[in-house]
Amino acid sequence: MSEPTLKRAVTTRLLYLFILGDVLGAGVYVLVGQIAAESGGAVWLPLVVALGLALLTAGSYAELATTYPRAGGASHYATLAYGPFVGFVVGFCMLAAGVVSVAALARGFGGDYLAEFVELPVAAVAVVFLVALALLNARGIKESLGANVVATVTEVGGLLLVIALGVWVALRGDADFSQLTDLGTPEHGAAAAVLSGTVLAFYSFVGFETSVNIAEETKNPRRAYPRALFGALLTAGAVYLLVGLAAAAVVPTQTLVESSGPLLEVVREAGGVPEKLFSVIALVAVANGALLTGIMASRLAYGMARDGLLPAVLARVLPGRGTPWAAIAATSALSVLLALTGEVDTLASTLVLLLLVVFVAVNVAVLVLRRRPGPDAREDHFRVPTVVPVLGVASCLVLFTRIEGEVWLRGLILLAVGLVLGLVAGARARRAGAAGRMPGQLSSDGR
Repeated sequence: MSEPTLKRAVTTRLLYLFILGDVLGAGVYVLVGQIAAESGGAVWLPLVVALGLALLTAGSYAELATTYPRAGGASHYATLAYGPFVGFVVGFCMLAAGVVSVAALARGFGGDYLAEFVELPVAAVAVVFLVALALLNARGIKESLGANVVATVTEVGGLLLVIALGVWVALRGDADFSQLTDLGTPEHGAAAAVLSGTVLAFYSFVGFETSVNIAEETKNPRRAYPRALFGALLTAGAVYLLVGLAAAAVVPTQTLVESSGPLLEVVREAGGVPEKLFSVIALVAVANGALLTGIMASRLAYGMARDGLLPAVLARVLPGRGTPWAAIAATSALSVLLALTGEVDTLASTLVLLLLVVFVAVNVAVLVLRRRPGPDAREDHFRVPTVVPVLGVASCLVLFTRIEGEVWLRGLILLAVGLVLGLVAGARARRAGAAGRMPGQLSSDGR
């Protein structure tokens, strides 16, 4: 009896909202002030540059996702291009980033924003929160993305409210447009300020890469994925640009820098809107980000298991629902463990470092697989100009130079763990090949 497969239930519209909801996550509600600290009042410029850099790597993802629409995403592409060892390391980086991110968001959900309404132990809230997300994830991809539609509309509505309030303050004559050209800080000249601000702004666009892990559940991915990906990134870029303009023109730069809720400062300057409204919107944004990242992590674990890089039990699918229940259970359990330890802060800053490693591997994989396509390559796929992945690699290398030494130390330790586990996975894949089956192929007894 054949194993159940993932259900193709994701339309172009749902995929667009998935990507948009993941990119427009909780970070935007605190990131504007940090960008202002690095670049000055002209926070819009680093956001525009960061969008351009994100679009480069997104182009490589679009080509690979339409050529190989499989749940393993970046790990699957790396396995095809470089072999199971590198495939495992790339997948490990994505999994580590995803699991830690979900744990951190779970603790964030139980923190200050929730405390605006009720005081509860953060650890208890995090566990209940993660169990609820796991059950929603296991119920079905369509149900999960249905919840994402509501959450994404709420997130976008909140950001549009910030933009509208900025326009209102400008119309009544209280905006300071000179701040929009204030580039540079006492620590950085104009060029260095743009680069430093771009690194932070680039963080806000991270999230688009998770969508490749549901390509296998997307209807007609070769047509839907590029439209949804580029449409969502351009939409997010436009929203970020307008939010940056509104915040910089309405709120003094130093106030933005010192505030942990810079968009709330816009609400205060405009007046007339209950401040608790933004706590609700922030909670929705955090929950949505955790849901979408949890979907990514479970689909990635499922794809790696099917490729022979993780235990085959993680490739089991829930009959009828068509969701990878074992992978959902495993990744959720790890997130619960991290959330309970309360030590996620020491790993959270390594997320972007890990993703940059993944992005380099993906951009190079495009060039490798064009010369040596994998066995399941589709000929009618989306294709980007060769210069796009080349520039994608260059952009990652530039961003690497802005990573702090402490983050590199933690990241290299985590990468070392992935390398050791990758050697084990490579040995398993070679044994599977010697037994007469491909690394991603299950034997007759399901092992």
